[in-house]
Amino acid sequence: MTAPDATRFRHFHDQLAALKQRMLDMSAKAEALVEQSVIALAERDSARADAVIEGDHEVDALELEVEQLAISLLALQQPMARDLRFIIAAIKISSDLERVGDHAVNIAQSAQRLAAWGGTFQLQPQIEDMARRARKMLSDALDAFVRADGALGRAVCRDDDQVDALHNAVFRVLLTHMMADPRTINPSLEVLLVSRNLERVADLATNIGEDAVFLAEGKQIKHHAESRS
Repeated sequence: MTAPDATRFRHFHDQLAALKQRMLDMSAKAEALVEQSVIALAERDSARADAVIEGDHEVDALELEVEQLAISLLALQQPMARDLRFIIAAIKISSDLERVGDHAVNIAQSAQRLAAWGGTFQLQPQIEDMARRARKMLSDALDAFVRADGALGRAVCRDDDQVDALHNAVFRVLLTHMMADPRTINPSLEVLLVSRNLERVADLATNIGEDAVFLAEGKQIKHHAESRS
């Protein structure tokens, strides 16, 4: 390898490492926003909810940074094979992570409305369980993608079934409450909206897990094109 080629090779891998790090930063920020939004809901903490909404701007900025890094790598380095798949998928995943931030904002806004409502309501324990599982799925999915770990990506996809089951359980409990006492309808609908947003976070983590499998194995498992097991 000539000196200019070696320099270009090192520069490419430095840029690729920077892209991976910014994606991990973006994932960590999105996970934190989801966590803080659920805490704001449980504690009826409007100030914390405000911080979540403000923090989403950082996720938006990171999405732009990831896109710019990825486009620069595509335009200037002409990557091949797995590196090319990684960079293309990174652009899509940054969009998925930006949407996670949006779901955290939705939860924070529900927290604000419930705090302003002022009545009493009981937050279902399944909500905190869903939030914990969705955050772990998101973290594992990004790890699987960055490390090209197909087995971990498949595990993330399987974990989505547990979050779906919790969402269905929340729906059944809230429906029972609303039928028994119409005064619970408004807060119950807000909590149901929170549950739906957490279920969507898990879906987005699943998308990233599927991308990790494709990167590692070259196999497409989206839409059950192949078994996730």
